[in-house]
Amino acid sequence: MVKINPNVKKLLYIIGFILLIWFCSYDLDWSSLSYFSWGSFASILKSMMSPEWSFFYNGSGEDVLSLMIMTVCIAFVGTAIGTVLCLPFVLLSSKNLWKKNKLIPRIGKFILDALRSFPELVYAIIFIRVVGPGPFAGVLAIGVHQIGMLGKLFTEEMEKMDEMPVEACHAVGANGLQTLFYARIPQLLPIYTSLILNHFEIGVRSASTLGLVGAGGIGAMLIFAIQGRRWGRISIVLLTIIVTVFLLDMLTGYIRKKLR
Repeated sequence: MVKINPNVKKLLYIIGFILLIWFCSYDLDWSSLSYFSWGSFASILKSMMSPEWSFFYNGSGEDVLSLMIMTVCIAFVGTAIGTVLCLPFVLLSSKNLWKKNKLIPRIGKFILDALRSFPELVYAIIFIRVVGPGPFAGVLAIGVHQIGMLGKLFTEEMEKMDEMPVEACHAVGANGLQTLFYARIPQLLPIYTSLILNHFEIGVRSASTLGLVGAGGIGAMLIFAIQGRRWGRISIVLLTIIVTVFLLDMLTGYIRKKLR
């Protein structure tokens, strides 16, 4: 086997990376850059430096604070639905639970792959046609997508868990259900909880955009403000989303730290 000089190998990697960038950007239309104006960009930034604070809360239920709370609730309920409904697929997809049958885990993983193949916006458009526009469509969109995402991660953790406690339970005569509750769940629960909290954060960011298609939350206000060039209103919406995500990140990080 021919050994390649490490420096030559690094050079080949760099050349390959440059070629990959060139290949991916070859068909992009760069002509739009001719419309870019630093003056317009600076003007927009200047306008966004003056947020419409009066629009943050006015008691109407259509203010930024009320819609941000609705967005967090959409993400929370959607994540809860996804967490519960993904568990049967986890049991179906884990290879170490079906050692004598390789077909069933493949079917389960295919279903999870199919569910997470589409972004929440696509699901939101579908559910708006089914249940009508509003927060419920957003909850269903996030819930279905989270089934696929959490199901995949839960399955991976189930498959790579330590099997020694399971074998110990089998040695004393425990059946499959007892083994699940006394050996698998106690070992996986902290990891699963951490994954749920992480995807709740992701769900909040996703729910912030679902309003763009009419699935409730703060996204609808954002798209209306963008269409009306209300830069001060856009600024207060974006600030609220940033602060909310930051606070949720601190809270969920604290909870994850306590679970270790």
